[in-house]
Amino acid sequence: MKNTILTLQKRKQNKQKITMLTAYDYTTAKLMDESGVDCLLVGDSLGMVMLGYDSTVSVTMEDMIHHSKAVARAAKTAFVVTDLPFMSYHTSVYDAVFNAGRLVKEGQAQAIKLEGGQAFCEHIKMITQASIPVIAHIGLMPQSVLALGGYKVQGKEYQHAKNIILDALAVEQAGAVAILLECVPADLAKYISELVSIPTIGIGAGAGCDGQVLVYQDMLSMYDGVSSKFVKSFASIGEQMKKAFSEYCEEVKEQQFPASEHEFAIDNEIIVKLKSEFSMGHKGN
Repeated sequence: MKNTILTLQKRKQNKQKITMLTAYDYTTAKLMDESGVDCLLVGDSLGMVMLGYDSTVSVTMEDMIHHSKAVARAAKTAFVVTDLPFMSYHTSVYDAVFNAGRLVKEGQAQAIKLEGGQAFCEHIKMITQASIPVIAHIGLMPQSVLALGGYKVQGKEYQHAKNIILDALAVEQAGAVAILLECVPADLAKYISELVSIPTIGIGAGAGCDGQVLVYQDMLSMYDGVSSKFVKSFASIGEQMKKAFSEYCEEVKEQQFPASEHEFAIDNEIIVKLKSEFSMGHKGN
């Protein structure tokens, strides 16, 4: 049965944790769906992990729609959420509703996610009135990283923590169906999760949230270097992939692959006849 916003709400009510992972392509989304992941997030993080950008700022609506369609085709059970990219909703409420509609109509998303709290309540309200579920992303907001002064924990000081609480209450009131909390202290995230009636999904926000999300390339160690504190490596897939790619290159160069078991046969008499025919024709020319 297909997961919906009602599924997520029921999970919160029953104190059952919600699982979410990023997905950007059909094959990976299909594997996640078959593994029982509740929600697939087509995040604008695809700018870095799929397109090689330095940040999410360069991601376009066309990028999001393209990847969202691929993920949606694979999601037989999982709930599909797609990000509104930078400047696709900031300019006006009209743009917000129009572009949210594109993600649902063209990208086949079941819900959209946008970054922002109190300042974007009117946007959330109007998108919701257009019958499009909205997940609000507060705390650390990557699209606003320049204004925030970098990627760092949000809400450690009293006033800032209070503002995040006010953001959460405001987006709930505006009609958001869930809240994504990124890089906020665990106790603050736990309190917000208890304060609001809608589900909270945490990334770097502790175990007190109603659910968790990770970028799948991070959890599979598909990047070199130090990852964020909140990331746990569940498998070293990156190293396994590099090992496999390296072995492939070596076997091709050493003429070990393809071997006879990887080849298709043809009757030798046919080859002899072809060689004779083309050899004669070549000499005649």
